Amino acid sequence: MNILELSEQEIVRRNNLQALKDMGIEPYPAAEFPVSAWSTDIVENFVDLPITGKDEEGNDVRETATPENSPVVTIAGRMMGRRIMGKAGFAELQDSKGRIQVYVQRDAICPGEDKALYNNVFKKLLDLGDFIGVKGYVFRTKTGEISVHAMELTVLSKSLKPLPIVKTDAEGNVFDAFDDPELRYRQRYVDLVVNSGVKETFLKRATIVRTMRSILDGAGYTEVDTPILQNIAGGASARPFITHFNALNQDMYMRIATELYLKRLIVGGFEGVYEMGKNFRNEGMDKTHNPEFTCMELYVSYKDLNWGMGFTEQMLEKICTAVNGKPEVEIDGKVISFKAPFRRLPILDAIKEKTGYDLYPMSEDEIREVAKKLGIEVDETMGKGKLIDEIFGETCEGTFIQPTFITDYPVEMSPLTKMHRSKPGLTERFELMVNGKELANAYSELNDPIDQEQRFIDQMRLADKGDDEAMIIDHDFLRALQYGMPPTFGIGIGIDRLVMLMTGKFAIGEVMLFPQMKPEVKAPRDKDEAFLEKGIPAEFIPILRKAGYNLVSTLKDVNPAKIQQQIIEILKKYKEYLGGLEKPSQDEIAKWTE
Repeated sequence: MNILELSEQEIVRRNNLQALKDMGIEPYPAAEFPVSAWSTDIVENFVDLPITGKDEEGNDVRETATPENSPVVTIAGRMMGRRIMGKAGFAELQDSKGRIQVYVQRDAICPGEDKALYNNVFKKLLDLGDFIGVKGYVFRTKTGEISVHAMELTVLSKSLKPLPIVKTDAEGNVFDAFDDPELRYRQRYVDLVVNSGVKETFLKRATIVRTMRSILDGAGYTEVDTPILQNIAGGASARPFITHFNALNQDMYMRIATELYLKRLIVGGFEGVYEMGKNFRNEGMDKTHNPEFTCMELYVSYKDLNWGMGFTEQMLEKICTAVNGKPEVEIDGKVISFKAPFRRLPILDAIKEKTGYDLYPMSEDEIREVAKKLGIEVDETMGKGKLIDEIFGETCEGTFIQPTFITDYPVEMSPLTKMHRSKPGLTERFELMVNGKELANAYSELNDPIDQEQRFIDQMRLADKGDDEAMIIDHDFLRALQYGMPPTFGIGIGIDRLVMLMTGKFAIGEVMLFPQMKPEVKAPRDKDEAFLEKGIPAEFIPILRKAGYNLVSTLKDVNPAKIQQQIIEILKKYKEYLGGLEKPSQDEIAKWTE
């Protein structure tokens, strides 16, 4: 990398890096650093020393802290602040749990004649963002802040890029915030360091997953792994990602669901199986959708939809309590309760409740006309199920704030679901709606292989009409069903949406550590050859780029005197790196601008 491509702060940090090496200090040591304590634990466990008397103002005087009467700890983390006061200073150290103040006294960390560790390293060569290790004893400062009095200081890792500095005034107002969502998601590593609360969201996500796994394991269900690369993308209605398997010389699909493989395991004799893993759907991106997402799917033998609603209620209530300490969460001023039981409402009743239209006796064409009257954009490729789905999504879905089981979906919407035991034309399926969005999808699973084959055939007819989300026939899955699958309940829960609900976040990118992003947009830049063809010497190409001329065309018709002045300023600023390079004449520059 050319030195001119670095910012001034980056150059300073690299110089400090070299200075540390010149002192014989390894800025990236390989040895273990034996951390024994963390910031929050130190504060929580602190006990004041005994009172020995009163001062002249009558205030309590406590025994002076020393390594002999106070806890000695070894801590490590990023240096996020530093104040130098002559022979002593303070550093603010941020570890994995929080922040704590470190008191650094010259003679304490440099007990001998050599004071370079304090005078050179701590005061000059360390930069904000560097990782340091400190061994010292815990004490309370005169201002009352619990701190660590350093006895040893170790450089653990040099930071070559400066962190954004987020400032807060006395009233709590934030300035220079690192709050651009695109930057935050693209550089999540920076977001986690400088923005308080971000890490907490992902710790809560871990609690959600851990609690869900504990509930499922405790119920006796087995966690399994199924293929991500599949011959047929089945188990849901969605457009897949397609890749090529070179060793087999065939196209493969990234899975859109784990359903059909998990059901194969039920056929094989597992009583209950679940998988938490990534699914991939080659569809749109918005605040609640990401093409790559995490889903938990569970299948349990000998259970049905009614059992499943009760199990789901209990599981979500326990998860919410584990995350928030109570079965409620507040989102945008709305208190959402996960206390069981949840409301249960058939989908066609929901549509009638919201629109006044009873779709149950209507044909496909009649439902299409209703959709048009409601101002919903539809086309001839949409079958009855897709039309009902669109009407529900546009008129009903967003109105269900409290957890609500939407049940009894038409068969056209549910190709893998058992027919309703008492309502012709409907299936035993529910979707759980919370805060206006689908959180879970569940069925009494279809285990009749003949019925299932006909449902697949009906799906292929929809594909022939132009529905690119219709399911493909999975003949191996049909073969598995022909060996016999017991009555089974199945459910899929979107983990990302569940985390959004439990943490009160509105964008899926807030709960995914590294959401999918468009490629970074970089300013167009000509190759060196384009500059050389104009007669520009190679040593001046990085200087012109530093001055903002990334394209040869941007030099055209620029006053040579202006370019010369810009070059002179850069040569002065970076003279120690440019080896006494002489400025070009205006006549030479004039040829570059022709």
